[in-house]
Amino acid sequence: MPERRTVALVTLGCARNEVDSEELAGRLEADGWELVEDAEEADVAVVNTCGFVEAAKKDSVDALLEANDLKGQGRTQAVVAVGCMAERYGKELAEALPEADGVLGFDDYADISDRLQTILSGGIHAAHTPRDRRKLLPISPAERQESAQAVALPGHAPADLPEGLAPASGPRAPLRRRLDGSPVASVKLASGCDRRCSFCAIPSFRGSFISRRPSDVLNETRWLAEQGVKEIMLVSENNTSYGKDLGDIRLLESLLPELAEVDGIERVRVSYLQPAEMRPGLIDVLTSTPKVAPYFDLSFQHSAPGVLRAMRRFGDTDRFLELLDTIRNKAPEAGVRSNFIVGFPGESEADLAELERFLNGARLDAIGVFGYSDEEGTEAATYDDKLDEDVVAERLARVSRLAEELVSQRAEERVGQSVHVLVESVDDEDGVYGRAAHQAPETDGQVLLTSGAGLSVGRMVEAKVVGTEGVDLVAEPLQGSNAAPAWSEEAGR
Repeated sequence: MPERRTVALVTLGCARNEVDSEELAGRLEADGWELVEDAEEADVAVVNTCGFVEAAKKDSVDALLEANDLKGQGRTQAVVAVGCMAERYGKELAEALPEADGVLGFDDYADISDRLQTILSGGIHAAHTPRDRRKLLPISPAERQESAQAVALPGHAPADLPEGLAPASGPRAPLRRRLDGSPVASVKLASGCDRRCSFCAIPSFRGSFISRRPSDVLNETRWLAEQGVKEIMLVSENNTSYGKDLGDIRLLESLLPELAEVDGIERVRVSYLQPAEMRPGLIDVLTSTPKVAPYFDLSFQHSAPGVLRAMRRFGDTDRFLELLDTIRNKAPEAGVRSNFIVGFPGESEADLAELERFLNGARLDAIGVFGYSDEEGTEAATYDDKLDEDVVAERLARVSRLAEELVSQRAEERVGQSVHVLVESVDDEDGVYGRAAHQAPETDGQVLLTSGAGLSVGRMVEAKVVGTEGVDLVAEPLQGSNAAPAWSEEAGR
């Protein structure tokens, strides 16, 4: 009988990392590894790190050190770093953090089982030397699909697991293993980014933009529906670019209705949209397609023209407000969230006031605010007109206070409205919680339902908003709350 090998995956960072962890889990399970939830019960703890900003890097290092502390106390024998931080720093991370028994890059994912077995057996797998992954694919998007087979693209694995691991009926299982029982799951739409924002290092270690084929996205969604998933969230570094390397920049507009028609799926959500790439047709599909949430995760970052140009981005306050007006004219209750950077090099008081003018007029449902800090390897890190750290901290606190006030006001505007809530947790003590169409997982608040009678996880419930708690809503389920959302096909019949 083969020796029992156990592995735990600890995931940090964004929803894209969650997809990558589930692909690694699928590969490992297919090769006979037993997946366990707790690192202390695993022979190998695999930490899927984030390498985006300093705070995320610190969290990744802390997670690796915490996993390392388990060695010698229980079953854990090895700790391995994967993910963006491991890919970005490679040997440098391995040298700085000897507590990690292995540092594996994206190119190791296809052979993850062998890599972990080598490390578990006391062998050494040399950490990779980081490289600019943008250079691995042709400059022309139209030529990339032919080269994609030779490039490691986490989260792009086709639906091709061995027969024994596929479901008894329905679509073949993708190379993915769910790590929780949540009724919501992310689906990778694409990887990489062709934009050159001066503050962002992601393209250098995630590579150039490349789309997954629609058939793979559809098959994975069908498989997830068979696993009990009710909502899928499409993720990538830039969903508005989907299809440009497949010869059709409007491919997302045709894919969304197909995804919404998958049996069992109640809601489709699109994340990571670039304001400068928003198209009238895409807005139409997002605001009028049955079961597609009228939700806009728009990456504004700032609204002062001078700051945006220094960021290598486009737009201004008035154009952004016009975009929001266009969206709300089609779907008045559409959800909109965004992130912003304050204290960017050269940002003046007038620039900050312009950002505040935008925030006051935008009526955003969720706002993330970050203080600027240098990211090595980025253009902005070379700029001369840096602001003092105390100035950045003061501006961060000032805009964060405004953001908190504004999102609370926006939540209050929803009192009296009907919302459709996907139930995500039911607890006798804590109550019943879920999310409405304008709320993405983890980032945008939640809904507390005043009654949980007869409700279960995965149920879609119609409810009336009766109160707020900051960005969160309190809602009362309506009689016969199986009613379909106003933007769903059933409601239109």
